[in-house]
Amino acid sequence: MRPLVLDTNIVLDLLVFQDAATAPLRWALQQKNVVWLATAPMRDELERVLGYPQIVRQWQKNPAQSIPSMLARFDAQASIRPVAPRAPVSCRDPDDQKFIDLAVAHQTLLLSRDQAVLFMKKRLLALGVLAVTAIL
Repeated sequence: MRPLVLDTNIVLDLLVFQDAATAPLRWALQQKNVVWLATAPMRDELERVLGYPQIVRQWQKNPAQSIPSMLARFDAQASIRPVAPRAPVSCRDPDDQKFIDLAVAHQTLLLSRDQAVLFMKKRLLALGVLAVTAIL
């Protein structure tokens, strides 16, 4: 199984927005072709973001969705790992550092749409992390 780290925007696309672009990722997770690595602080961030008004409007369109149900889906799909030690590179957005740290610690693919993360592609690649925006 190929390990990967998903930033919160990708998780929202996957769990909340059901973005068609996440279909290959969803399939890979269901087939257990990949293992989604996450940490408790990543889950905490997702829970906080799910309460943002613009996000609430989206998930309320589907009566089957709720914050607890989306967190349950996160819990069922993500493999929770201990918080990783700080990577030797720093992101200009401190909220994104946890994704970088985990990806570097496990030398994984990092799926992100965050420009601060993608700006670091070359430095991350030197540390064994491929940071991409494409969903598999």
